[in-house]
Amino acid sequence: MTTLTTPLDLNRLHEELGGGEAPEIIDWAARTFGDGLAMSSSFGAQAAVMLHLVTRRVPRIPVILIDTGYLFPETYRFADELQKRLDLNLHVFQSPVSPARMEALHGRLWEQGLEGLNRYDQMRKVEPMQRALAELGVTAWLSGIRAGQTRNRASLRIVEATAERTDSSNRAAYKIHPILNWTSRGIHEYLKEHDLPYHPLFDLGYVSIGDVHSTRPVVAGEDERAGRFGGLKSECGLHLPQTPEENQSLGASGL
Repeated sequence: MTTLTTPLDLNRLHEELGGGEAPEIIDWAARTFGDGLAMSSSFGAQAAVMLHLVTRRVPRIPVILIDTGYLFPETYRFADELQKRLDLNLHVFQSPVSPARMEALHGRLWEQGLEGLNRYDQMRKVEPMQRALAELGVTAWLSGIRAGQTRNRASLRIVEATAERTDSSNRAAYKIHPILNWTSRGIHEYLKEHDLPYHPLFDLGYVSIGDVHSTRPVVAGEDERAGRFGGLKSECGLHLPQTPEENQSLGASGL
C-alpha cells in the first residue's frame, strides 16, 4: 500500500488538476496512491463512463459496489454486464443486517421521513463503504460525481479529504473526482464514442438511479437528482463529509 508521508495541499491540487483532462487526473491518482487507489460505482445511469475511463488506465483497480439489498433488478443485471465487458475487479459490500431483519425490527425506514432515510443510508450505504475502504486498504478512491448534479457537489474540488478512516492509524482517505466538471452532453458524447451502454432504465426517465423504493423518473425541467429520496434530500451520505462522532450518532440506533 502506498502511504503518504505529508498531507496533500488540496487547494494547490485543485488549481493544478482543475483544468486537466480526466485521464490525466486518473494517472496522477494512480502514481500518487498506487495500490491504495480504488473506485466506487453505483452502476447508475451513466456509470459506464467512469468504469471505462478508469479501467483503461488502471485495469485491475478495485471497483466497490455498495449493495443495499434494494437495487433495481436492472441494476444488478447492468453491473453483471459491465463486469464481464470491462473485466472489472468488482468488490460488493453489504450491510451485515439483512433487509428482512431491518424491516422486521425497524419498519420501512425510507417511509419514516428524513430521519428514517438518514438511518437507512448510514446502515445500508455509509457503514458498508467505510468497511470496504478499511478491508481493501484504500487510501484514495475515485468517484464519478459531477458538479452539475447537486448544490453540494458544485462546491467540491477535484481532490477532497474525507472523514473516512482506513486503518488504525486514523489516516484520512482522499476522494478524487476526475469528471467533476463534465456536462451531461460530455457524458453522452463519451458513451457514444466508445459504444458504451446507459443503464436500461435511463430511457424510461430514470436519470439518477438508486434504490427501488426511493427512485422515480424525472420529468422535464427537474434537476437530475429530483427523483431520489422523495425530494427530502439529494445525497445519500456517501458524498457528504462526516466526522467519526456523526457516524457514531447515526449508528447508535442499534441497526
